[in-house]
Amino acid sequence: MSYINRMIDIVPLVKKGTVFLFGPRQTGKSTYIRHEILPLAKKSFSLLDQGLLLRLKADPTRLRQEIEAEGWRDCLIVIDEVQKCPELLDEVHYLIEERGIRFLLTASSARSLKRSGVNLLGGRGRDRAFHPFIYRELQQSGFQLIRAMRNGLIPNHYFADDADDLLQSYVSRYLAEEIIAEGVSRNIPAFARFLEIAAACNSQQLDYTSVASDAGVSRQTVQNYFQILKETLLGYELPAWTGSVKRKAMATAKFYFFDMGVVKALRRLESISESSQEFGDFFEHFLFLELRAWIDYKKPTRTLHYWRSTSAFEVDFILDGKIAIEAKSSAKVSQKHFKGLKALQEEDCFEKFILVCREKEKRIVDGILVYPWERFLNDLWDGKILP
Repeated sequence: MSYINRMIDIVPLVKKGTVFLFGPRQTGKSTYIRHEILPLAKKSFSLLDQGLLLRLKADPTRLRQEIEAEGWRDCLIVIDEVQKCPELLDEVHYLIEERGIRFLLTASSARSLKRSGVNLLGGRGRDRAFHPFIYRELQQSGFQLIRAMRNGLIPNHYFADDADDLLQSYVSRYLAEEIIAEGVSRNIPAFARFLEIAAACNSQQLDYTSVASDAGVSRQTVQNYFQILKETLLGYELPAWTGSVKRKAMATAKFYFFDMGVVKALRRLESISESSQEFGDFFEHFLFLELRAWIDYKKPTRTLHYWRSTSAFEVDFILDGKIAIEAKSSAKVSQKHFKGLKALQEEDCFEKFILVCREKEKRIVDGILVYPWERFLNDLWDGKILP
């Protein structure tokens, strides 16, 4: 597979200062760094190298010693998978202050760093998130929506002719073994059971009590498990927008896994097709992942919410408090698909109302933009939806 350009661009950031790049394993961080960042760097330390990892764990000051021996100042150093040796961050801090070194620090778990209580550089490093593939990155090679739903968008999985074995391996080895190996859960069967139940609740409002009952653990344990998924970058919480006045809003957040293929594997679904019951939920999940990646890559200060009233009106996404977006998998929308957006129109506080669907042409219905999903995503990345 030839290199595919990614929409994230941290080159301007690493030229100015230190950057933390967080993202789940196998999403393509290392490939991106090899093509885009290493040509700018003096040296790279990969902590996946067990020999190097053992040496640095035994004596973290070796990092400083090697850099000082070369006489390097005001240059870029890459440390891959820094969460494997959090003690290095004290050395990184020293080298930033004393030698003006800039670092790119990658990690597949923010939890490991936070849990270790080590120096997180006191705000001297900017955080950026790395995602699996998105539509815009695969557009030139022929993006297939159904393939993305079936295989997910982790690079090796998306291009596989039969991704089921890869997905099951990823789920068992990464989502279970590696997380548990970090010591975040000692009850392996309970955590594995929780993962399957959480996947069944993907894109739905969080109900800790219900999940706890199904998983056979306490509500507090379930809350901790969801926090684990967020801190290991395997899921996102989508907060509720509660600014509506005419209709009381619910305040419960939703939860989405970081990849559709992982959800399919955890739910043990045979396949996804346009006629399958799950297609609509996966279409919403797909649009969420695209919006989340757009924010993380292009507009880190923007916000994303959803809205649901106590009277059951709902809009899937509220982008930056300005744009209401509904995802509908239908190839031909009807009046019933506009109910949530029309309810929000009465609030008179949004700039745009958009329904993203599988129709072929863009049109306007009662002040609501009906967008083919491909055109919506192109306009989003081109800055036409929200500059």
